[in-house]
Amino acid sequence: MNKFLLPLGLLFIFISCSEKSIKEQKQEILSLKEMSDLATAEYTITKVVKANDNKTWFKVGDRKILLSCSGSIKAGIDMSQLKEEGIVIEKKNIVLTLPPAKVINLNIPPENIKLEFQQVDFFRDKFTYAEQNDLMIQAEKQIRHVADSIGIIQSAEQNARIFITGFLKRLGYENVTINFNLPEKTK
Repeated sequence: MNKFLLPLGLLFIFISCSEKSIKEQKQEILSLKEMSDLATAEYTITKVVKANDNKTWFKVGDRKILLSCSGSIKAGIDMSQLKEEGIVIEKKNIVLTLPPAKVINLNIPPENIKLEFQQVDFFRDKFTYAEQNDLMIQAEKQIRHVADSIGIIQSAEQNARIFITGFLKRLGYENVTINFNLPEKTK
């Protein structure tokens, strides 16, 4: 009987020593923080900007402009915000709470900005490059503001869930649950 217990005991010690502790498992998952911004969704957008300033009483004549621009908007997860308390491990089950998705990058190359139309009455000057640049800055702010309504934030979270679930399953977890924190409201 002792001959049977000794190998069984050694097998138990080997198995228990080979399994990583919860702390080691969490540290392995926290290595995802090194990714920093994990871009998981990219949309190509087109924005049309129109402006006129014919409501100024002291200027004679109208001035109208129509600009178009196209670029890309990327959204994803800021993995550097991953916290140890957002990782719950129980045997082969893991619940991971990630920060909410956000717009990571909005890129509108200057060569993709086009003057489509400009009408300037005789007594007025054309829109300056500075005025056109101000209109494009306003357009960029509008694009960032509507990012959630175009679905890029939801796509980013869904794609992040797929990517990180695959990563965790390759690490040996069988049941993976990915949650997202609610975004903090800015004051």
